[in-house]
Amino acid sequence: MNNINFFSDYLVSSLRLAVPLAFAALGGLFSERSGVLNIALEGMLLTGAFTSAVASFYTGNVLLSVFASLIAGGLVGLLHAFLSVTLRVDQLVSGLAINLVAAGLTSFLSRLVFGGSSTQRIPGIEPIMIPGLANIPLVGPLLFQQDILVYLLLFLVFISTYILFSTSPGLTLRAVGEYPKAADTAGVSVQQVRYLAVVVSGCLAALGGAYLTLVQVKYFAEGMSAGKGFIAIAALIFGRWHPIGTGLACLLFGATEALQLRIQALNANIPYQFLIMLPYITALLALVGLAGQSTPPAALGVPYFKENRHQ
Repeated sequence: MNNINFFSDYLVSSLRLAVPLAFAALGGLFSERSGVLNIALEGMLLTGAFTSAVASFYTGNVLLSVFASLIAGGLVGLLHAFLSVTLRVDQLVSGLAINLVAAGLTSFLSRLVFGGSSTQRIPGIEPIMIPGLANIPLVGPLLFQQDILVYLLLFLVFISTYILFSTSPGLTLRAVGEYPKAADTAGVSVQQVRYLAVVVSGCLAALGGAYLTLVQVKYFAEGMSAGKGFIAIAALIFGRWHPIGTGLACLLFGATEALQLRIQALNANIPYQFLIMLPYITALLALVGLAGQSTPPAALGVPYFKENRHQ
């Protein structure tokens, strides 16, 4: 029984650690399927985390906090779209700039709001216990004792798969990311599609940040995204820009992080710095293993010039 409980706790921890990664990666998927490279996922995560924490701190309403994070993430996505699509700034530079600004601004504002306390508790989202199913060994805690954001994520993964590969808007999005000139010739506004995709990307990534503050820890700490946006990008590549594959890759990275936390708890004679590196090493090895096998959208990172017939 103890082994079952240990394994059940490990699976639950893996899922919870994978959720913010999956929200961010799913957001990156929409942006990059439209042809806009989104390195700004880290900044979007951090923005969503900070905004939801502040809204929860002042209002005590978790639904309003989630909504606030959506708005903030959408605005960051809008900024990235404006820089990348309208001004045609290098998309890598735009994303890195947003990450730096988000890190600095949230750090400064959090000291104003929370008075320098990194453990200011806030109202959070509680799990939903489904009667009759929540007590099933192993499966119950994993699937039937989760919060609303986990169920929302599962729904978004499957609905995104359907939209991308079985609907006309999904075909349009993929066409813009692969052959923007052909899409433009067919009457599709490449600029509008990319704007919408990047704004959606910001909203989804911000939900990952909201999960960090409202579910995982119930407070905001400076830099709490801790590179999760970059791991999400690795998961996106590892999942080959497919919602289900990306979700499974996030689950792998979540399981790796849960493993290193448990090894630390066992007081193994291993420097904790090496254990902390484990998720990042896993991400690096996954990318090395996929070298030359994972093909991104053909127009990813390439600005579209309508007047250029060679685009």
